Amino acid sequence: MDITVSSKHLEVTEAIKAYVLEKVAKLPRYFDKVTQIEALFDKNNKHDYEVELIVRAEMHGPFVCTVHGPDLYHAVAECVNKIERMLTDHKEKLRNRKHNVN
Repeated sequence: MDITVSSKHLEVTEAIKAYVLEKVAKLPRYFDKVTQIEALFDKNNKHDYEVELIVRAEMHGPFVCTVHGPDLYHAVAECVNKIERMLTDHKEKLRNRKHNVN
């Protein structure tokens, strides 16, 4: 699994990078075919921070989540929670489709 952390208009410190790696490392637990994760940070005038997570999985388009907020760490945590929900829902759809009960 390839994890990329990058930013625009913001410097990514080691603490931010370590926090992101810790949070996104658990995503393959929710859907085991995750191949690549990108975390993108931006600092805006309108909102303080924008966090975007792009998760690529085998045989599926990318799962994308964007969160705006004044606290970078909180925005990362919220974005990871949304992606977890997306991956879980997708896995449930696959599971329910294969085990049709009629």
